[in-house]
Amino acid sequence: MSSKDQAAINQLLALLESRYAIRVLWALKDGHPQTFRLLQDSVGSITPNTLNTRLKELRTALLVTHGSTGYTLTSQGTDLVKRMQEIGPFAIKWEANQAKKKPPG
Repeated sequence: MSSKDQAAINQLLALLESRYAIRVLWALKDGHPQTFRLLQDSVGSITPNTLNTRLKELRTALLVTHGSTGYTLTSQGTDLVKRMQEIGPFAIKWEANQAKKKPPG
């Protein structure tokens, strides 16, 4: 992997590591536009200021767009979320292995 490729990965991971960024993307995965208020409820326990900041960052990154009916994923955002859905099967296996290695008690 080239250093340019690694820089791109690091840049994306830095964006996704921002508090609630992944949850905002995940809340929009169904493709239905969401208003700010509905999105805030979907994400849960996010302040309006934090949501506004995340949306601004995700819009700048061309992962989320805002139209007359609300916020939706862009085609790049949709592609990213589809790839993130592969984490689900991994998480289930991982959690099962974690439960096996916990000491009784």
